[in-house]
Amino acid sequence: MKEKLKSFLDDRGRLTAFPAKRKMKIVALFYLAGKFESGRIYSEMEINSILLDWHTFGDPATLRRELYDYYFLDRSVDSRSYQLSSKPPKPEDFDL
Repeated sequence: MKEKLKSFLDDRGRLTAFPAKRKMKIVALFYLAGKFESGRIYSEMEINSILLDWHTFGDPATLRRELYDYYFLDRSVDSRSYQLSSKPPKPEDFDL
């Protein structure tokens, strides 16, 4: 996945822009989802902190929402905690 994102990554592997095209956006979401530990529960602040470490354009809220909307992350009913989805999508689900 990282190779497909090459034009969107800086020399430290951080996203420099969030792709507009759906397929590349999903590739970016797979990349970001890989930065989280399976089985660990995160607060919103922890999610934002990790996302800030892995992108340069300063919009963790959009990335967090997209990770949730595309089923990479699950969140509690009160939206206070997040974790990687128990049934995450696979690249073939998106024809990547």
